[in-house]
Amino acid sequence: MEPRGLGDRLGGLVVLLVVIVSALVVNVSGNLVFPVSHKFNGRQGASLSELKSHDDRRHARFLGATQNAIDVVLGGNGHPSENGLYYAKLGIGNPSHDYYVQVDTGSDVFWVMCSECSKDECPTSSEIKGVNITLYDRKSSSTSKVVTCNDNFCDLVNKQERQESDCKANETCNFKLTYGDGESTSGYYVKDDVQFQKASGNSQTSNSSGSVVFGCTTKKYGAKNNPNSAVSGLIGFGQANSSMLSQLVAAGKARNKFAHCLDNTKQGGGIWAIGEVVEPKIKNTSPIVPNQDHYNVVLEKIEVGGDVIELPKSGGGVFDNLFGSSSASDQNNMAIFDSGTTLAFLPPELQEQIVKKILAKEPGLELRTSGEFTCFEFSKKVDEIFPIVKFSFKNSASMWVYPHDYLFTLKEDDKWCHGWMKSKPGSKTSIILGDMILSNKVIVYDLEKQVIGWTDHNCSSSIKVKDDQSGSDYSVQYHNLADSDASSLRLTMSFVLLVTAAATAMLQMISI
Repeated sequence: MEPRGLGDRLGGLVVLLVVIVSALVVNVSGNLVFPVSHKFNGRQGASLSELKSHDDRRHARFLGATQNAIDVVLGGNGHPSENGLYYAKLGIGNPSHDYYVQVDTGSDVFWVMCSECSKDECPTSSEIKGVNITLYDRKSSSTSKVVTCNDNFCDLVNKQERQESDCKANETCNFKLTYGDGESTSGYYVKDDVQFQKASGNSQTSNSSGSVVFGCTTKKYGAKNNPNSAVSGLIGFGQANSSMLSQLVAAGKARNKFAHCLDNTKQGGGIWAIGEVVEPKIKNTSPIVPNQDHYNVVLEKIEVGGDVIELPKSGGGVFDNLFGSSSASDQNNMAIFDSGTTLAFLPPELQEQIVKKILAKEPGLELRTSGEFTCFEFSKKVDEIFPIVKFSFKNSASMWVYPHDYLFTLKEDDKWCHGWMKSKPGSKTSIILGDMILSNKVIVYDLEKQVIGWTDHNCSSSIKVKDDQSGSDYSVQYHNLADSDASSLRLTMSFVLLVTAAATAMLQMISI
């Protein structure tokens, strides 16, 4: 056989490089919008007191066309010993820039920190693994527009927040959100393109965008400026017409329903999707209490190991006389489904009953107090000893909480702690079910039918969501943003190594 010429050798090498690059492109296809991760992902985990403080701040913060299935890529870990909230990565502006924003079912306003915010008032860095703080600069986006006082949206949010405004036509529409613990964020509203990914096949997506009004924060005070938990903003999935979801629905871009499946194992991550979940089948549904700021459902009964726990006679404040009904259970007890809260918060008398029943299963425990938490040493399998807690909601809808859900170990020792916390006296949000209760389940918020549904599910797998545009059902898979970022780094390194190897081979072939 005659030796090949240089042209032949180079041609073969070009083919090799094309194959390498093609393989890499296939591996990175299907990157999705709003990549979401857990707020403290990559850290060693905050102390339980920090976790409790986070939840307290959150509860004080409670404020008053073509419909596509949208995949919101979820990541991180909601396990109590891991702490934090969930966040997403989304693109804003034209040209688009990436922003990491907290994802929250307990609020409505979508806002990001803006370039006008000084470093003394807005964080410039984050210690969360893989998170970069980006400040929105409306002047760098060709599609950005300032919202003025004569815009319908400005009037809408003022009515929504039940506040009077002296805002005059053609003036900038400002906002200020103040929280019970002193935290606040303020600025003005802008409108710009937000990029997201619509489901276009099983575990596949394609680019899409929508014009959305959001807050441009110029001043920010409080714990959220701590670099340990800093992100670039917050996106609320509440029911108000001002939320990003409601705006996408009004524009015909999405269905008025969404779902999440939070995996609180050590693996973390999960699923978050906008659209109608068709698989798994939702086994339990309960009506959303009307005219409320949050996702409230009527709680009718709690059982611990089969023993019925007596519910409070009155939930206090917001729980009384909501329906004008003679049903005492309707008028007395409601529970808020809140993915932004880590633990479960109950009226003191209810919390004490539940904890007493749980711990009675192992009377020899030596209980210790760790801050505001009750802990103990235990070497057996918790699911074999401690009871299941069952919540029964209106419409005969039941939810089971297992010992491995409400009990967790601390990283610094082998102690187990429970996550049943007492709500503050006089709290208007007396029963709050956070990630401890909601994890390892598909939770569906169907705002079209005004119901919340759920079923147990392996949140590290996938679900199927209906895409109305195509009429098809598409798989939306489990994601973990931090893992995706790490995979991208590994992929980049692999590409560099492969290209280096190819270049070495080229030099060797040329020298022949």
